Amino acid sequence: MFSLDALFCHVDDFCKAFESQWHKKLLVHGVSRRIRARSLCLSEIMTILIAFHQNHYRNFKHFYLNHVQQQWSCAFPGLPSYQRFIEWLPSTLIPLCVYLKHCFGSCTGIGFIDSTSIKVCHNRRIARHKVFEGLASRGKTSVDWFYGFKLHLVVNELGQLLNVTLTPGNIDDRQPVPNLLSELFGKIFGDRGYVSQKLADQLLQDFGIQFFAKPRRNMKNKLMLLHDKLLSRKRSIIETINDQLKNISQIEHSRHRSPVNFCVNVLCGLIAYCHQPKKPSLQMEWLLSQTL
Repeated sequence: MFSLDALFCHVDDFCKAFESQWHKKLLVHGVSRRIRARSLCLSEIMTILIAFHQNHYRNFKHFYLNHVQQQWSCAFPGLPSYQRFIEWLPSTLIPLCVYLKHCFGSCTGIGFIDSTSIKVCHNRRIARHKVFEGLASRGKTSVDWFYGFKLHLVVNELGQLLNVTLTPGNIDDRQPVPNLLSELFGKIFGDRGYVSQKLADQLLQDFGIQFFAKPRRNMKNKLMLLHDKLLSRKRSIIETINDQLKNISQIEHSRHRSPVNFCVNVLCGLIAYCHQPKKPSLQMEWLLSQTL
């Protein structure tokens, strides 16, 4: 059940601790500038952006005009016009990045890794698309080609996000794996796109991580512990999460006007998922009973 008060309190507690440290860093590096007073504070702006991904609206403009301004005007008495609110979005990029890190779950020793495509336009409009020129790339999934980015995720068996990164669509899935797993431990399970003995050896040597990738059809199966084999078959949990991020949190659409707003949209969708009370998870008691 969505609670605006609970979301705002969580975001506001973070902003109170973050803003003072952030401004000190800006002063030390000499990049601090005069900040004009706004009718909404940072925590209120972030709350509205995250709340959009927790509601049924498909378009942020309709959400802001028809829901925020009409139904939440008492909760946010200083609401500006829609255009002025959009002008404030770039200023939330860094706080949202830090806040997403704050919302990550804890590593339990079991993780699942996968990537999903983030299309930024229809394939027929790739040649004349200009917003992400030089940033997005053509990539290929198991279904078809696309133009955009890849979102790489690592989750635990409770459905909590452990780490994420965004790359152009033509980047090999195995390339960002060491950075994604550098602060984790235990066993990580991936699909056929992560098959690489060199990568598995590197992760075991550098981080002590046991990395399991589903073998390709032309490869011989390797001996595995029954517990590990059962866990590898439950890798669909991360595919369910990818589906929820796209269809519930709406991290993917083709109406972006700038790369910064695209990043804000993806970050808020990921944060909205982190606040989701019921996440896809595994019944570890059942898995353990199968190995006994």
